Amino acid sequence: MIARHLPRARPAVSRRTALRALAGVGGALSLAGCAGMAANGLRFDASAISEKPTLLVATTRKPVNGARAAPWYGTERASAMSVARAKLTPPDDGRFSLAAVGLIDWRIAAIEPVPHLRDLIGEGASGDDVLVYVHGFNTTFETAALDAARLSDGIKFPGGTFVFSWPSKAKLFDYGYDRESAMWSRDALEQVLDELIVFPTGRIHIVAHSIGTMLTLEALRQFYSRGGEAAAERIGAIIFASPDIDIDVFASSVARIGPLAGKITLITATNDRALAVSRWIAGGITRVGAAEKAQLEKLGLRVIDASAQGWGIINHDLFLSNAQIRQVIRDAVSGVSRLGTRREMFQHVG
Repeated sequence: MIARHLPRARPAVSRRTALRALAGVGGALSLAGCAGMAANGLRFDASAISEKPTLLVATTRKPVNGARAAPWYGTERASAMSVARAKLTPPDDGRFSLAAVGLIDWRIAAIEPVPHLRDLIGEGASGDDVLVYVHGFNTTFETAALDAARLSDGIKFPGGTFVFSWPSKAKLFDYGYDRESAMWSRDALEQVLDELIVFPTGRIHIVAHSIGTMLTLEALRQFYSRGGEAAAERIGAIIFASPDIDIDVFASSVARIGPLAGKITLITATNDRALAVSRWIAGGITRVGAAEKAQLEKLGLRVIDASAQGWGIINHDLFLSNAQIRQVIRDAVSGVSRLGTRREMFQHVG
């Protein structure tokens, strides 16, 4: 539950961009040699989206301007899911670029609607893994799409990236509308997963944030109920970042998704102030993303308590702003247990 600001005037710097700038200045200075390699065309461990800046889009938002110009998709619920290809402009990664210190970000260059989801998936069905990102509360379509690009690039994801965007009012005081719109979109997300497993892609990894975790868990419950263990085998890592979901509802749903539960990694923070507000709205019921680690581990899930990693006043989107959290996601997607277990990671990483 964060106020997001993406002004149309490009010279203005967004809050997220400003935060990355502070963290990036030191890295830019210390890694100038590596940046020089990139400038000379030698990219170390490059993400697929940086090499081919295209994002796959599925959204239950109503198109605006035929999705041919900004804001492309608005805040209203559509009668049918739209699918499209988003052409992106990545940051310039040269040694002396403003992107090196976080002052220039990803941008949407164009949206190209396509008739059917199978057309969009089919063109990239080469056996590579797929990353599906589901955004959270108070998020515009543009923010959701660019967050998906930042995440994919930040974890150096080697396959295609999908953003699933549900209708958010993108206003701080429209939590109720956002919550209901997210739940309304669960059938559409299930459809995306159903169609993905038909094509010869690799594993399907899912990262969901905030209220998006509630939507994702409901879609996975339906997906497993109909597809069973054969369908579940195609799902790779499931990362729930700052899950904004009632802990009792969560426990009940996890018990009904079979082997999918063993693929879940939770990223939590007891000092997540956005979830503290959500708890108040929900009548005092603890949200999963702010629950104690021991309480969640009783469910048999992998839990990363990132309470000590946030230095902001909200600590709700650490999966985008914190390098260690991004590494947790990367390890989960690649199946790597870097330091014994992911549960122990922050005991070893300073």
